[in-house]
Amino acid sequence: MTQPSGILMIDATFNDGILEICINRPESKNALNRAMYDRLTELFDEYGDNDSCVAIILYGAGGVFTAGADLKDFQQKREPGDSPAVRFLRSLSRAKPPVIAAVEGFAIGIGTTLLQHCDFVYATASTRCRLPFAALGLCPEGGSSLLLEQIVGRRKARDWLMTCRFFDGQEAHDAGYITELTDSGKTLEKARETAQALAKIPQNSLRATKEMLSGWHQPDLQKAFDNEVLMFAKCLATNATQDSIKQTGKV
Repeated sequence: MTQPSGILMIDATFNDGILEICINRPESKNALNRAMYDRLTELFDEYGDNDSCVAIILYGAGGVFTAGADLKDFQQKREPGDSPAVRFLRSLSRAKPPVIAAVEGFAIGIGTTLLQHCDFVYATASTRCRLPFAALGLCPEGGSSLLLEQIVGRRKARDWLMTCRFFDGQEAHDAGYITELTDSGKTLEKARETAQALAKIPQNSLRATKEMLSGWHQPDLQKAFDNEVLMFAKCLATNATQDSIKQTGKV
């Protein structure tokens, strides 16, 4: 059974227990706006705690994963508490089925940090990643203040977060941030192969394994989200940050 959804530039299909989510805004390099975050949250809330869902695949249309947040949203008044992006990240981080990312082209800002919450990440050697927050006058987000160092180590985490430089898929793979490199145009195929393999494993033991691997850091992760939300809002409210954002395209 297929359940299509072309709402708000997020497309979703659910077949044979596998949910595929496509970020589909190619004219903006799949930059994510508030409405798109809300739709992603709805999908992860619905399928992330659904026993019929055996895997979730996330990818971008047009050979690009996502150029990150649409910075126009950062120029609007922010209400207290979680932003739409943080609500999505919390939902993603709590998903019970395995989450698989197929990453090609650019993965900028949240396009890189959301990968911390995926169980499998497939990318090409030429995939371009960047964590540009400090360069914009902002601070780490997406749980990266906690998880990034755990995944890639102290030195590499500081390098990526403080220099804000681009790094490619090969470097990310060598650092342990990516599961496996594939040829260009093959990441989604690999993600589907993995999802189908996972579907053959007893689901109670698969979910128990994921819970044991990720559950121990959930309290600390949620605290990290809380701290990042406060710091991000403080940074975003400064004139210097707003000037940097206006001079920049998308993160």
